[in-house]
Amino acid sequence: MRGIDLSHMDTSARPCDDFFRFANGTWVQRTEIPAEEPVWGGFSEIRDRNLDVLKRCAEEATRDRAAQGSVEQKVADYWTTGMDEAAIEAAGIDAIRPELDLVAGLTDRGGLPELLAKLHRERLFPGFLVFVRQDPGDSTRNVVWLQQGGLGMPDRDYYLKDDERSREIRLKYVAHVARISGLLGDDADAARYAAGTVLTLETRLALASMTRVDQRDPYKTYNKMTVVQLAERAPGLDWSGYLGTLRAPAGDLNVRQPAFFAELAKAIADVPLEQLRTYLRWHVVRSAAASLPKAFEAESFDFNSRVLQGVPQQKPRWKRVLESMDQHMGEELGQLYVRKAFSPEAKRRVLELVDDLRSALRDRIGGLGWMGEQTRAQALRKLDAFAVKMAYPDRWRDHSALAVDRSPFARNVLRANEWHTDRDLAKLGKPVDRTEWFMSPQTVNAYYNPLMNEIVFPAGILQPPFFDAEADDAVNYGAIGMVIGHEMSHGFDDAGSRYDWNGDLKEWWTKDDRAAYETRTDLIVKQYEAYEPLPGQRINGKLTLGENIGDIGGIKIAWAAFQRMIERKGRPAPVDGFTAEQRFFLGLAQSWRNKIRDEALRVRLNIDPHSPATYRVLGPLSNMPEFHAAFGCGAGSAMTRPQAERPTIW
Repeated sequence: MRGIDLSHMDTSARPCDDFFRFANGTWVQRTEIPAEEPVWGGFSEIRDRNLDVLKRCAEEATRDRAAQGSVEQKVADYWTTGMDEAAIEAAGIDAIRPELDLVAGLTDRGGLPELLAKLHRERLFPGFLVFVRQDPGDSTRNVVWLQQGGLGMPDRDYYLKDDERSREIRLKYVAHVARISGLLGDDADAARYAAGTVLTLETRLALASMTRVDQRDPYKTYNKMTVVQLAERAPGLDWSGYLGTLRAPAGDLNVRQPAFFAELAKAIADVPLEQLRTYLRWHVVRSAAASLPKAFEAESFDFNSRVLQGVPQQKPRWKRVLESMDQHMGEELGQLYVRKAFSPEAKRRVLELVDDLRSALRDRIGGLGWMGEQTRAQALRKLDAFAVKMAYPDRWRDHSALAVDRSPFARNVLRANEWHTDRDLAKLGKPVDRTEWFMSPQTVNAYYNPLMNEIVFPAGILQPPFFDAEADDAVNYGAIGMVIGHEMSHGFDDAGSRYDWNGDLKEWWTKDDRAAYETRTDLIVKQYEAYEPLPGQRINGKLTLGENIGDIGGIKIAWAAFQRMIERKGRPAPVDGFTAEQRFFLGLAQSWRNKIRDEALRVRLNIDPHSPATYRVLGPLSNMPEFHAAFGCGAGSAMTRPQAERPTIW
């Protein structure tokens, strides 16, 4: 019977001391991270299997004569132009000449709104980001969201921290910007000046940027304004002119970080125009680098992958092109993927698991001693209203306006970006489309969307090690069951719990129940801040709180659903010497097998709201009496936290 790979295990480790090592230790010892990857594990294995399928889809589409305008034609042309390195080299930097000329032609500040809007339409995002999402205060309507941005490094802290590693990265970033400037034709002095200019302006924006922890608070990032109110808060930029060129109908805005936009407007007013052009040119090129000649692409890889994440070797071109296609026309590519690689039986079985977990969570909410009846009634209403999307959309989106042809690769990328912008803007003034997906079918992930109050599971993740139709129920409940429970728990994590059953940002908890909840989540923060994945660098308990709540709650819910299954079907017999209960936890732990480079781990500890994979196993299980009972873990073992320190929500 499939499910648990005994060869992955290190049975010399005691499960009560280090369960991750017990379940995965031999796999960790014998696994080398591929030279082209920052991390390797279960997610990576599935992603590579999916890429092999997608490659066959693209090659078949290219080989066959597809009708103009069909999915196959667009996939074929995108693939062909992405793989044609000779054509990319021949096109050179002229592939983005229209955008560079726009920047070079900026002769007065009055032209900035139009210039920014034109670049933003192509999702080249100097300064800030713009997109359309539901109004958090009224999830039945869409509004324009403005989001801080404009940085070339992963986070504000890379500009502001003063430790040795941060200073070293900043020096390498300046050198990286200078080399890109040299590729654009600057001499050595001009390139150094351009790099210093970029760092100075981006540091100013970083100082004004909201921290990632603060951005997790949905009330701090919901700042509804009219265009007139934004102009009062951030004078110096013609916001009406910007939105008009963007082709966004007049209406309310959600300005997620007002202080950032106020500082951005000041910078636009007082930074010399020549320096603004330098900054804008940099962001055009850095955003487009992956579709430009090899010198630009290699330089981008060198900083963003080699320096930041310790990756020594670039991925083969075919993988890079498919990842670009997945980013820019993922649902179109996904139509070909599901025809070839997805089993409807997997969808049916996972939907059954979802029903089991929903019932289990309903029982858990009904029995919570710390939650009052008023809050409980609203929590159950929200749970019952959960929408479930499984595998792929019931209705594919209209791609007729997406233009893909055999012109330079960069133009296909930019046209796809502009098509996405037009699709976004077309939502304004129309009813919210609750059938829309925000991940492609081949994505190896899942998500909870609080504004839709929905859980979504793409086809890409519905395969081993997360789901295996030939594995025993214990393994599937532990692996994909934890993922399902995790996404359900997000509806009630510290941020998701602020949204009601309809997806509106509205407090539905009583004051006493919210206080009782936060007493429990404070324990989660303390637990994870004690973990030190790298010497001197601990997990940020506040940044990762929502995901840690999802992990802890998800495993508890999956366990409860597993017990319901046993009541229906009877207790399964042991397999390979492990009880069903033990296989539940082994299935969970093996699905999270993972090995990561130290440099990549440092980046993730700074910016990733998820804890490292090892602690997504060790953290939740050390709180679970059910795990302790399954493996006979007594008080005092490393995997048994003191009762008073165990956070219990569900």
